[in-house]
Amino acid sequence: MLLWIWHRLWRQATPGKQTSNEHALLITTRLEANIDSLKKTFGRSEDLVVREIELPGKKLALVYVETLIDRDVVQRDILRSLLALQALPLPGDEARFSRLIRARLTIGDLQEERLWSKVITGLLDGKAALMIEGFSRCLLLGIEGWEKRPVEEPANEVSIRGPREGFAENLATNISLIRRRLRAPELRFEAMSLGRRTHTKVVICYLEGLALKGVLEELRRRLQRIDIDGILESGYIEELIEDAPHSPFPQLNRTERPDKVVADLLEGRIAVLTDGTPFALLLPGSLFSQLHAPDDYYERWPLSIGIRLFRFLGLFIALLLPSLYVALTTFHQEMIPTPLAISIAAQREPAPYPAVVEALIMQVLFEILIEAGIRLPRAIGTAISIVGALVIGEAAVRAGLMSAAMVIVIAATAIASFTIPTFGLSQAVRMLRLPMIVMAGFLGLLGIFAGLTVILIHLVSLRSFGEPYLSPLAPFIWEAQKDLVVRVPWWAMLWRPVLSGWRDLRRMKPGLHPFITPRDKNAGDELETLLGKDNGNRVAARKKRKKRKGKLARKI
Repeated sequence: MLLWIWHRLWRQATPGKQTSNEHALLITTRLEANIDSLKKTFGRSEDLVVREIELPGKKLALVYVETLIDRDVVQRDILRSLLALQALPLPGDEARFSRLIRARLTIGDLQEERLWSKVITGLLDGKAALMIEGFSRCLLLGIEGWEKRPVEEPANEVSIRGPREGFAENLATNISLIRRRLRAPELRFEAMSLGRRTHTKVVICYLEGLALKGVLEELRRRLQRIDIDGILESGYIEELIEDAPHSPFPQLNRTERPDKVVADLLEGRIAVLTDGTPFALLLPGSLFSQLHAPDDYYERWPLSIGIRLFRFLGLFIALLLPSLYVALTTFHQEMIPTPLAISIAAQREPAPYPAVVEALIMQVLFEILIEAGIRLPRAIGTAISIVGALVIGEAAVRAGLMSAAMVIVIAATAIASFTIPTFGLSQAVRMLRLPMIVMAGFLGLLGIFAGLTVILIHLVSLRSFGEPYLSPLAPFIWEAQKDLVVRVPWWAMLWRPVLSGWRDLRRMKPGLHPFITPRDKNAGDELETLLGKDNGNRVAARKKRKKRKGKLARKI
């Protein structure tokens, strides 16, 4: 009995296959029956328009969803062309009449369909269906024209130097932004539809010859196994295709900058574009790629090195500064200079609870302020967050609830967390900060080292579509260290990343150092010949380069 009840409940809760094969039927030759079937499918939809047209010996019907099409195209191109057929002799043969319609309609996207499922999907995609009495098929006309947001600067990934264009919610606009920057015939776009009810369009974007076939096939398999009623944002897809769903670290890179997508495509990665969202997913993901910003490649390389070092320092400060303060003030006071230790002890004397509780309270209040600043309207969100932090911090210090040193530590930690360019990684660091504070409050520096060890073991074991998450640091790849913590000049990065783009490693022609002047035009060709013969000849190539530079220096 219990088994029967469980089976009935499971059948009610689990969406099964549709018993009706209504949408699998073919279009009939009776126009009125076809129109009635469409009206029955869409129900009382005010935006469903059925425009019937009488021709000599023929009866047509133009059906479209008014809120998804371009009305000017309907009035100017379709209706005018169809009404002009009244003055022409119309053939009775279906094939000849179809050819006449195709020749008269000034629409680029035309396709014939016979299944109701294809017709309904086309109408919901912004197409118009042209049905003809006596014909067992209809024409789908591409006249999409819904409202869309224009291309604007990304709000979450601001760049001082570089393009100001960002992705929009329209999939066609996003594809055009990539096409305009990457004019390569090897660029591929594979489309599919996800969601039983939303039918959201998802596009896989990659460069043929650079993207790994194994990663591409695995991505297709994971996307095809998704069975959900709706996809509203790329975050749905990210959670359904990632390797470790319980990890706090984002395993797929996300961005709304077309230039960043193109840069990753040139390194052999794959992009997933979702209709209705400006965020693109990039895979395989890695930890270090989320710490790189577009400005690192647009500014001169000595400045980029310094900026990256400050960014990595900000990452460690955001993760460890509160826990280090708790550990030093609670267990390891001898490691603090004596004047500073006396000052901190005097400040903490009015506080009624230990440092770990104080740090947790301040951290929770800080996270609440950040969430309030995000949810409030933009005009007052920033003001409320700043004023709230100042008022709460000053009042807490004056009331003796918090020490001034703790307020400074939390403020420095907050500023450092904002140096992380990827919002997903920044959130992960903010959430890991709390258990690190608890570990420091119980075990001191030993607890911090234990927490770091657990995080490091987790990162080493993490994979993104089979690729190590800490690559190219673990496994260590010497050639890829040129663009990891530091960035060498562009003329020194001859090779693409080994793990993600090993199918075509050569990025640029050797010998592009600015020191090689046009007076010696064959210097780059000679170096390329020497480097292309064998990897073991690099020593000889280096000697040849030094000799050539010496000759050029003597000439200059």
